[in-house]
Amino acid sequence: MSRSVYVASPEGLTGKSAVALGLLDALIREVGSVGVFRPLTTLGGNGPDDEVDLIIDMLLSQPGIDQSYDEAIGVTYAEAHDDPDEAFHVIVEKFGHLSARFEVVVVLGSDYTDVSTGTELSFNARVAANLGSPVVLAVHGRDRTPDQVATAAASALTELRANHANTVAVIANRVDAALVDETRAELARLGIPVTAALPETPLLRAPTFRALVEATDGQLVMGNESWMDRDSLGLVVAAMSLPNVLSRLSTDVTVIAPSDRADLIPGLVLAHQAGTFPSLAGILLTGGYEIPDTIRRLSEGVQQNLPIAVTSLDTFTTAQRLIKVRGPMTKESMNKIETARRLFSEGVDQPALLAAINVSGSETRTPLMFEFQLMERARSDRKHIVLPESHDDRILEAASILLRRGVADLTLLGDENQVRARGSVLGLDLDAAKIISPRDTRFVDRFAAEYARLRSHKGVTFEQARDTVTDVSYFGTMMVHLGLADGMVSGAANTTAHTIRPALEFIKTQDGVKTVSSVFLMCLEDRVLVYGDCAVIPDPTTEQLADIAISSSATARQFGIEPRVAMLSYSTGASGSGVEVERIRAATAIVREREPDLLLEGPIQYDAAIDPTVGEAKLPGSPVAGRATVFIFPDLNTGNNTYKAVQRSAHAIAVGPVLQGLRRPVNDLSRGALVDDIVNTVAITAIQAQGLPPSPPPPGTE
Repeated sequence: MSRSVYVASPEGLTGKSAVALGLLDALIREVGSVGVFRPLTTLGGNGPDDEVDLIIDMLLSQPGIDQSYDEAIGVTYAEAHDDPDEAFHVIVEKFGHLSARFEVVVVLGSDYTDVSTGTELSFNARVAANLGSPVVLAVHGRDRTPDQVATAAASALTELRANHANTVAVIANRVDAALVDETRAELARLGIPVTAALPETPLLRAPTFRALVEATDGQLVMGNESWMDRDSLGLVVAAMSLPNVLSRLSTDVTVIAPSDRADLIPGLVLAHQAGTFPSLAGILLTGGYEIPDTIRRLSEGVQQNLPIAVTSLDTFTTAQRLIKVRGPMTKESMNKIETARRLFSEGVDQPALLAAINVSGSETRTPLMFEFQLMERARSDRKHIVLPESHDDRILEAASILLRRGVADLTLLGDENQVRARGSVLGLDLDAAKIISPRDTRFVDRFAAEYARLRSHKGVTFEQARDTVTDVSYFGTMMVHLGLADGMVSGAANTTAHTIRPALEFIKTQDGVKTVSSVFLMCLEDRVLVYGDCAVIPDPTTEQLADIAISSSATARQFGIEPRVAMLSYSTGASGSGVEVERIRAATAIVREREPDLLLEGPIQYDAAIDPTVGEAKLPGSPVAGRATVFIFPDLNTGNNTYKAVQRSAHAIAVGPVLQGLRRPVNDLSRGALVDDIVNTVAITAIQAQGLPPSPPPPGTE
């Protein structure tokens, strides 16, 4: 994914759209291409009935931005409530498509219109972490002391950190102008790279006169219709004589007056035109009475533009409604746009902020981010995967998802009529899947001949081979061997031995590798680790441990994980002795000899491998201690129990086992696999197949 920055806030009405605009302006000047994305929206700036999100529409209208509205929108609140997991997937997928086009993406957090939940900041934090986006936090200073602003920011930072979001800037908006410097100083104590305080500017939250009229179901009765879009900076209720009303006027206010006090209208119009009083945004008459003809004639004679509207509501109800109206920054709000740009430019250290964005957001790797990267990698060079267990509904559901996402081309093994009928019952779209019966003689005879040739040294006859290859595991593996598929995924119903035995018999290992082993990709909340071997070899020899370490390092690289290998033992460094420690020490020496450039440490204890503090204490200066990404366990008992303990206690997602060392990818599923597990394993298998040369034709078939 490209670089990105997430503008979030812990509450509503912080003015974060102005922060986003200023940030966007700064980025456009610095990089070649900038995109805009909003993960969660009501669809409109004033509510769910609006056709577009007005803030996103405004950002997209800025010079230098070239993308469609649909590309900029993730999901609605309703979609997020109906299926939160799917909403997260959609958000990450849409962001990924967008980020592929731009050097930097500005992500705008939600607007706190979802009053049914108090966890909206947590949601935004999780989205930021999943997108790998550093956060610019916007807090408001309205009616707050500098200490209160800092306290609000500190509380939000705690929530962001708890959800693994990395905050690079805190910007206090709407701060009392007299308190800007003091507020900035308080924020600087938070230890965040960039802090700033921007003064309160009523214009940025001001509604238009049109919005006020619409809020009261009013109608324009006099004046220039185009002036309805002027911003209203305040309200004055004219419940007194004209001289007292005039003394309370200020620039661009809306005057609320009873429509049966028509005598006020000429005086207000004259004051607006005179130049000796502030200009008005408009006049809103309450009560619904018509303006007398004499007052209309008098007013029209002295004014040209001031809009005057009438509502049938009473004065109290009108004032109540208007107080609640806020004015979003739209693409037509040129005054707001230019004001926001100026405030941001004057109040924020832009070079420091851009530098923080540039270096941040790369170390956190959430499970959802990793899943998205898997899908993108698989889609980039689509491979053909065979799924033997079509009688399992989980396989069919996963196949439907994989085909819909375009992750891989699929062949399902089974009776075509039965498979498609079951798919129809489940409401799945399997039209793009190829379905082959493992008893189809067109394939069985060919596969049997090849299997008999490969196993002739074991005395296997053609008739014996013919019976064997109708087994779905053998049939699917033979498809991979003969190049009819690029990889196979099985094990949802079959045992591990049943799944991988055919691969061990005739696919064999890669050159230079004697050991077929496995890893689990352990997706923690903020990173992905590689655990090996946790599923295949019960008690590896010294040479097998070295093979496992080298294969696991290659697997890590294949999935974008920098390998820093920890050869695990109950002792660290030279502190202990014993047969098992010496076995690990010897295996480490073999790996160093075969892969001298590999970052490697062993023997090392798990805590020293994963915890920076412990690692520095036990092996100071080690490039692996405390930072390991690849963990090699001394035996299957230790590895299997450890991965399950971490999976349960740390709520990690364990993807695998991923088999490694084979010439062609074949992967085994747990019989308790969920649909998502199957989807991920197919994507992993497809990625493993990428970069491998095509399968050579068997002898005698050239």
